[in-house]
Amino acid sequence: MAQDFTYQMQDTAETQSLAERLATLLTAGDMLCLEGNLGAGKTTFTQGLARGLGVRGTVNSPTFTIIKEYNGRLPLYHMDVYRVADDVDSLGLDEYFFGEGVCVVEWASLIEDVLPAERLTITLRVTDEQTREMHLEPRGTRYEELCKEFDQHARTGI
Repeated sequence: MAQDFTYQMQDTAETQSLAERLATLLTAGDMLCLEGNLGAGKTTFTQGLARGLGVRGTVNSPTFTIIKEYNGRLPLYHMDVYRVADDVDSLGLDEYFFGEGVCVVEWASLIEDVLPAERLTITLRVTDEQTREMHLEPRGTRYEELCKEFDQHARTGI
């Protein structure tokens, strides 16, 4: 039976804190696919991840710019493919997917056929007005090990 990687967050700060912890475990070339309805916390999660990567400045949704790049310990490539799913081939995403940074793709399921086979899918779900649930689905050995290590950090607070 596969291990379950599901976490409850009581507020925005806790969502960002978990993301920040995950960021400390990321390496160049990592691919994170974010899923969840509008308002589920995808951008909030990415803000915490960016902070954990040492990104300075404001991190906001790339809804209209499609891709935003940030510099930190590793480059962060934050994408929102909601509006471009039909024209994804023209974006040159492979340069990002297989580059030297960390890719975060919001609405990744819309471009499933161009995503790397190995990746970490993070689904955020609203449970009530303040709380969220985060479920991690690793695909590939790298991400299975990442989730196990993160789980130890997340549950022990280390």
